[in-house]
Amino acid sequence: MRFSDIGERSLIFRITGLLGGLEHDDCAVIELDGDCLVVTTDMLHRETDFPAQATPWQIGWMSAAVNLSDIAAMGAEPLGILIASGIPPETDVEIIDEIFRGIRDCVRAYGTEVLGGDTDAHRELTICGTALGRVSRERILRRRGARPGDLLCTTGSLGGAGAGLKALDIGRFDLARRLLEPRPRVREGIALARTGAVTAMMDNSDGLALSLHDLADAGGTGFMVEYWRIPLADEVREIAESDEEALEMVLSAGGDFELLFTVREDMIDDARKACELSVIGRAVEDGVWLERDGRRIPISRRGYEHGSRDVRSAPG
Repeated sequence: MRFSDIGERSLIFRITGLLGGLEHDDCAVIELDGDCLVVTTDMLHRETDFPAQATPWQIGWMSAAVNLSDIAAMGAEPLGILIASGIPPETDVEIIDEIFRGIRDCVRAYGTEVLGGDTDAHRELTICGTALGRVSRERILRRRGARPGDLLCTTGSLGGAGAGLKALDIGRFDLARRLLEPRPRVREGIALARTGAVTAMMDNSDGLALSLHDLADAGGTGFMVEYWRIPLADEVREIAESDEEALEMVLSAGGDFELLFTVREDMIDDARKACELSVIGRAVEDGVWLERDGRRIPISRRGYEHGSRDVRSAPG
């Protein structure tokens, strides 16, 4: 049996079992007095994570953004990021400059900085970011915590990155910016954590379907998504040729980097004051479902996974 036979998620569960059952959150958590230090790391590769059309600046931006999104999912304030880069020796230094300008511009946009890192030669461009954040113990948000009856919510709109993949294929580069320059919801994560209304949260970078299953596994619940409540991105409305194609962009493409979270029903007004959000369903006892045209349809566990043979999606 090989990595490609089981995919990224199964390999992660296998490894964490060997290491002692680490908790599956967007970040690792280290308790320090009354605060928590949250730490995440993401490795991105030129061939499997960055669309061929991405500029060097966009490669840098994406490399920082994916890490900051994990910090946001914990409700934490980013403290900084470390960047380890493997760079092919034949790479022009002007390209390297642009990659690191993209990293710099992204972290500055979210009020933090590059703390340091490591650089060496590598056959394939590889960038590994390690981001750190801080949040009080009382406000930290985990993937576990949802209870049946909680409202299921998302920031922003969904499917934009998936639409961007199709846009690149047909030369509509004007519709691919969300894919190439993701915007982590750092401010929204911090604001939501302060309300005390959120019971569970993660980012949906691997697609809505896979993220729903991750939340369900972590909290021991299920979810019902109401089809008519899904906030479709403008890019989806522009480029999808059918409702089914639009739904697939939302469920399985990945790369949106929105926050997916549950809120106590009696505190939804508090959450709405923290940021713009859409209620797309609610937590139920078990299963992950889509309610559409009066029918309850199971949502399969599919989305962006490294190592999978049959997934063509945006990086998450």
